[in-house]
Amino acid sequence: MSIKPTTRSAPSGKVSNTDLIGLYREMRRIRTFEERVGELFVRGQSAGSMLHLSIGEESAAVGVCSAMKGGDTFTTHHRGHGIFLARGADPNRMMAEIAGKDTGYCQGKGGSMHIADRGLGHLGANAIVGGGIPAVVGAGLAAKRRGSGAVSVAFFGDGAMGQGILYESMNMAALWSLPVVFVCINNQWGMGTRVDQATRATVLHERALAFGLKGDTVDSIDVLDVVAAAQGTIDAARAGMPGFLAVDCYRFFGHARKDKSPYRSEEEETDGRKKDPIKQAHTELTQAGHTQQELDAIDGAAAAEMDATIDFAIASNPPAQDAMFRDVFAPGEPEPEPLRQRLDRILARD
Repeated sequence: MSIKPTTRSAPSGKVSNTDLIGLYREMRRIRTFEERVGELFVRGQSAGSMLHLSIGEESAAVGVCSAMKGGDTFTTHHRGHGIFLARGADPNRMMAEIAGKDTGYCQGKGGSMHIADRGLGHLGANAIVGGGIPAVVGAGLAAKRRGSGAVSVAFFGDGAMGQGILYESMNMAALWSLPVVFVCINNQWGMGTRVDQATRATVLHERALAFGLKGDTVDSIDVLDVVAAAQGTIDAARAGMPGFLAVDCYRFFGHARKDKSPYRSEEEETDGRKKDPIKQAHTELTQAGHTQQELDAIDGAAAAEMDATIDFAIASNPPAQDAMFRDVFAPGEPEPEPLRQRLDRILARD
């Protein structure tokens, strides 16, 4: 099976090539980070048994996030490392969280699929398919009531198109004209099911039109196209017209790091990996006069930065045992007494 692009509208106001070098740098940082995450897993130093990589989807993260502003909020799915990085996350703290260490964003208790940081507007990643989507409706309602001008963006995969909560959320966002954008990163596969085996209607943004949202689809191979499409959708949401943007890309590897994707043919994977936004940006930059030496320097800087994240994560300590109660109870509430401590206290009475 070869990957065929869905029908899409042409991006309006394509971003200048002068911005491409910065976009390339961010995509390269994300891919290199994901490669190091895979290495951490293979070394047996990641927390938990599941890691989901976004290699091949970098332009979706960078393109959409570059159209967002400070103060905007977002939620991600279980393939959200790159999105968080594109919004300014510290890769050291991210890698430490994935390793289950106390220097991570959630002190090692969230792991790969539950990273959050309200300081950067990240309302939480969610391992439940579509689980983070309704949070942006609440955030959008709050932004509208406060008049903050902020937009809230929900990132999810094509697998979430089968979740009822998405349609309830789209309906509510449209009904109340909330500053909300739904971004479907359509990587063609929901776990082991190809998108055209899950639905006959594969032009996903058309479903949003039925609810009264602005809808569009963009091919991820050119990050400048993604930026232009995202900018139009996010600007409209900021003005009171919520929207839906499908970003068509290809997941280069299996559903999780240990999934060898036996359900995909070698021909399909070879064809799908031709949709590489980093290679496309590299080609465009070379054609625009950037030297190979300059691009190699960007790649090298990304490698050095992300190599350091592994060293940082390994050198960090695991969370203390009593940290399991932190952030679970309301501020000011006494933490429960650990069972071992309680038993020792009771036995000491004798």
